[in-house]
Amino acid sequence: ETTLSIAFDEAEETMYMANLAQVNKELQQELDLVKTNRFQVLGMLMRLRQICCDPRLVYDEVTQPSSKLKACMELVSSLVENDKSVLLFSNFTSMLDLIQAELQHLHIPYFRMDGSTGKEERRELVQKFQDKEKKVFLISLKSGGTGINLTAAEAVIHYDPWWNLAVQNQATDRAHRIGQKNIVTVYKLIAKNSIEEKILEMQEAKKHLADEILSGEMGG
Repeated sequence: ETTLSIAFDEAEETMYMANLAQVNKELQQELDLVKTNRFQVLGMLMRLRQICCDPRLVYDEVTQPSSKLKACMELVSSLVENDKSVLLFSNFTSMLDLIQAELQHLHIPYFRMDGSTGKEERRELVQKFQDKEKKVFLISLKSGGTGINLTAAEAVIHYDPWWNLAVQNQATDRAHRIGQKNIVTVYKLIAKNSIEEKILEMQEAKKHLADEILSGEMGG
C-alpha cells in the first residue's frame, strides 16, 4: 500500500480554508444545541471532502481539474503505459463523472460501475475487465464492495478515503481473490493538510483498537 499526499494549489487551499472556517462556525452552533443533528454534521464534513476531491463538486464557477485529479491521471496514465490493469474507486459518483471526462480526454478506454448498473451489466463488465478488454475500471465504492472478482487488476486506486476502513478494504479485496497471480499495489490519494488526513488517522486508530481486542482474545 502506498499513500500519495497531494498538496492543494493556492486557489484550492483558499476555498478549503474558507469552508473549514464556515464548518467550524456551524459546528460550534450545532454543539451549543441540546441535541446535535448527526446528519447535518456529516453534511458539513462531506462538503470539505468534496473540495478535497475536486472543487467543481461544490463550485459551478470552477472549470479546471483539481490538483488531486491531475495527480490521479498521471498515475493512471503511467500504470496503463506499463500495461497494468487498474481499479479506481471513489465514494462520489459525481467524482467518477469528472474522472471519466479526463480519461476520455486522454483517450484511455475504461469501464464504469456504480449504483445504477444492473446485475446483468455488472457481470458483463466484470468479465470484459477480466478478459483485459480495457485497462481501467471506475467503480463507486459502495457498488464495488462485495460479490465481484476482479483478479485481472494489478493496481487499486482509492481516490478518496471512507470513514469505515472495512468497506474500503472490501473494495480492495475485489482484486485480492483466489486466482490472483500478480502483486497488487494499492494507492490511497490524500489531500495534504485536510480532513482526508484526519479520516486516515481515524482509520488507523480503529484498526489498532481492533487488533488489540483480537490479540487479547487470542492470548486469553
